[in-house]
Amino acid sequence: MFSSFVEELRWRGAMQDMMPGTEELLSKEMVTAYIGFDPTADSLHVGSLTQIITLIRLQKAGHKPIALIGGATGMVGDPSGKSAERNLQDEESLAKNIAGIKSQLEKFLNTNCGVNSAELINNNEWMENYSFINFIRDVGKFLTVNYMMAKDSVKNRLEQGMSFTEFSYQLLQAYDFYFLYQNKNCKIQLGGSDQWGNITSGTELIRRKCSGEAYAITTQLIKKSDGSKFGKSESGNIWLDRTKTSPYKFYQFWRNTPDADAENFIKIFTFLTKEETEALIEEHKKDPGKFVLQKALAKALTVMVHGEEDYNLALETSKVLFEGTMEDLCKLDESTFMDVFDGVPQFEVSKDEIISGVGVLDFLAEKTKVFPSKGEARKMIQGGGVRMNKAKIENIEAMVTSSNLINNRYILIQRGKKDYFLCSVN
Repeated sequence: MFSSFVEELRWRGAMQDMMPGTEELLSKEMVTAYIGFDPTADSLHVGSLTQIITLIRLQKAGHKPIALIGGATGMVGDPSGKSAERNLQDEESLAKNIAGIKSQLEKFLNTNCGVNSAELINNNEWMENYSFINFIRDVGKFLTVNYMMAKDSVKNRLEQGMSFTEFSYQLLQAYDFYFLYQNKNCKIQLGGSDQWGNITSGTELIRRKCSGEAYAITTQLIKKSDGSKFGKSESGNIWLDRTKTSPYKFYQFWRNTPDADAENFIKIFTFLTKEETEALIEEHKKDPGKFVLQKALAKALTVMVHGEEDYNLALETSKVLFEGTMEDLCKLDESTFMDVFDGVPQFEVSKDEIISGVGVLDFLAEKTKVFPSKGEARKMIQGGGVRMNKAKIENIEAMVTSSNLINNRYILIQRGKKDYFLCSVN
């Protein structure tokens, strides 16, 4: 049972590095392992899902996970993978971020399942009253400057400049591992591949300070096939907090995964079995146009993060764009409506003009610039290629009036099959 954790990371393509002896340890006993989450915002985003899912897999394999929230290290900022120093946070912002992340992690990890129940711990518990003098005496003397300078997280930043504050982060994270080793019998630290240097500093501190044996596993940093950064859309981060990224937009992020990434992501981000995954991949290859992998991926992640009800709502909302009527559009609340058409070119028109009535050609070519000229608008209408509020415009003499408003404010124009434009009437 216990050995399945490493085996699963391997077949899912998530494994990056592992210290010798780690797999043997995991195969013979229940092991406590941890991952750190620094509270840089009051919500985690999809980039954090790799590590959240790693902890869930660890627990499912019978081991004990610890999610460590960096209330202390978050005040410093991890330089790993960063080209510039992070801005320091004030205590009020940090407290808000810690509370937000803690509530999210509690949703994913089982904290009440017996001996391998998950624990959520804030490292400020042991760092808050630890004086600087005592820390450098008790901890700093065990790792040499030469050793710390050799780490990639330091070497990669030296040319840009690195403060002592950030340089000390490695020592702080190493001490976290030592503290958990001593007080929680935690023998493994997990993390992304950019954390290898910090993690192995912890195993080295444990070896030098108490002659202990600790281990490390890192997972691959997720990259998209086109080389762009995973976890971001055109509008920014994809958050796990529904108030920052709606369930609909969250669903669409995964639904729009390119084919080149879908096969990789379905393995890394879902709990489908190997047999289920391979069957989906084969089904997708037979007819990529059905988007079998993308739909399965979007469902699994939306249900996991937001629940079945929000998944169903996101699915219904998605159908509105392609199959819905004006009545369907009117049923959407304004927040969801704007999420559906986020990124769509928008125009503003005076409400007085709409009340008076505007000829459809004037509306399309002069009031909104959907078309560069009335001639092009006329030609496309006559060809059946223009829709207003999901209904085909049949008459070039038609008038646009207040009766065409969605929720008394919006008019949606579709030019051709894919080009949407939103008119806001104020």
